[in-house]
Amino acid sequence: MALVLNELYAAPAQVPFDVQPVEAKRKLQGRFLHITDMHPDPYYLPGASEKSACHRKKPKKDKTRASYYGTPFSGCDSPFTLTNFTLDYLDKKWTSDIDFVIWTGDNARHDNDRKLPRTPDEIYHLNRVMANKMQEVFLSKGIPVVPSLGNNDVWPHNILMPGPNSITHEYSSIWQAFIPFPSLQVFQRGAYYSVEVIPDQLAVVSLNTMYFYDSNKAVGGCEFKERDDPGNLQLDWLEVQLEMYRQRGIKLWLSGHVPPTPGNYFPECYVRYAEMSLRYQDTILGHIFGHMNADHFTLIEARDLNIPLENAQGSANGTDAVGPYKKKKRDQLYQELLQDFSDLPKEKKIDHDEYAVVNISPSVVPNPYLPSFRIFAYNITGAPKKYSKTSRRKGHGHGPTLDKKHACKEGSAYQETWWCQLDKPWHSDADAPSRMNTLWTPLGYAQYNIRKKRLNASGKTRKPKYKLEYTTFAVDALHPPADPAAATKFKYAIPLRHLPRSLRNRTITESKFAPYQMRDLTIPSWVELAQRLARPKKEAELRKRFKKYMYQGGREG
Repeated sequence: MALVLNELYAAPAQVPFDVQPVEAKRKLQGRFLHITDMHPDPYYLPGASEKSACHRKKPKKDKTRASYYGTPFSGCDSPFTLTNFTLDYLDKKWTSDIDFVIWTGDNARHDNDRKLPRTPDEIYHLNRVMANKMQEVFLSKGIPVVPSLGNNDVWPHNILMPGPNSITHEYSSIWQAFIPFPSLQVFQRGAYYSVEVIPDQLAVVSLNTMYFYDSNKAVGGCEFKERDDPGNLQLDWLEVQLEMYRQRGIKLWLSGHVPPTPGNYFPECYVRYAEMSLRYQDTILGHIFGHMNADHFTLIEARDLNIPLENAQGSANGTDAVGPYKKKKRDQLYQELLQDFSDLPKEKKIDHDEYAVVNISPSVVPNPYLPSFRIFAYNITGAPKKYSKTSRRKGHGHGPTLDKKHACKEGSAYQETWWCQLDKPWHSDADAPSRMNTLWTPLGYAQYNIRKKRLNASGKTRKPKYKLEYTTFAVDALHPPADPAAATKFKYAIPLRHLPRSLRNRTITESKFAPYQMRDLTIPSWVELAQRLARPKKEAELRKRFKKYMYQGGREG
């Protein structure tokens, strides 16, 4: 098996080398790529039935058959024709326009075929093949790549024991070219690390979300009384990283596979992550994750730090907490997101100190939607500034919560939980790049996918095409301003050649490709979009578009 995989799919062997500084050889472009959930499947067979995971011709009664480049809206994983085409396309079309790559895991097939069970050797081999390809396409050109571990990159899936272990050791070898040498020892312990993608200015933290993920029953869930739990050790490390980067004036992105939501993380893992996200709001530019395959965003809120009533009725660790991110029926995810957005305070009562934004990108694998990737643009103008303003957490909360003073009194069930330990000063500043458009601020993104018809119609002689699905930008932000003086300083957020013809026309003011018209991707802009989505009558068309993009035209939409 390994021999066959090597012959068919492995990229040429390369000698590992350290991540190369972008500044040394490349001019900053002000863009980066987020790519996630590629799920290559060496057993994928064109013409096979979907019910066989696209592995066999039977059953013949199954009308859905595997297409050459992948099967949209199915339960099948990606053929190598799709993953190779995607990375070759990015190599040819985008590598001259981006500064770094955030790559958030799941580079092995799902364990969805009992007749072909996965093995650790297969998982490692698939990850090594994909890592070699990422090296070839990006790292060899001086473009840093920051990978993170997915829940299907381990065996059994979802289960990862405390490290160091054979899995963390194996990935320290597979990703040796991507991980800075000083970080290898920490990585071998827990599979997390950080990379200065723009030295001394901008960093990306790669988190091992397996130690926060509540499907991983091999760990303790960050409970305060278990300080050596691997989730707690990782968050202790993260706190040190955040403080160090803040003191150095470096801004950063937090990235990983499973997104931080109450329904995905153990309760005490989530509350610690949420508190740090708000405490270091002036340093963190944003949060980028995959795993869900559906295109959406969520808000981390100060009220998430309150002790919820349901935990008082159950165990103190809150292991029965639920949220909008588990086993969805139909459009349940969409409906529960809208409910969350509807619970936001009115515009004039919003305190932006109390929010962080999690971006969750769709996948390359067309399971269950369409192959996608996302290009972010960010501000590379202006001078760096250190932010020192601090504010203590105020009394927060709407919704049912327990009185914290009472709940945390000596001898209570919550005294030795993280809910009762979160009392450090918050670092927030309205002038920070997460809050206003300044140096390193995320400005917007363009999302590309392969349409269903194009994917189904493609074959050995006809390749698919990635096309713009939508962009968050306002239309007028895609072109130089009319003022000649201002136009001389203008930089295209998305190069014109990557836009559809209709958007290249600088005279248009509206477009189906620009539904959100966001001025940037700061916290105030995202909160404003959430508030707009919460208006069922006034923003009916916007809600319809948001739902369409979330499911890419799938049955949930």
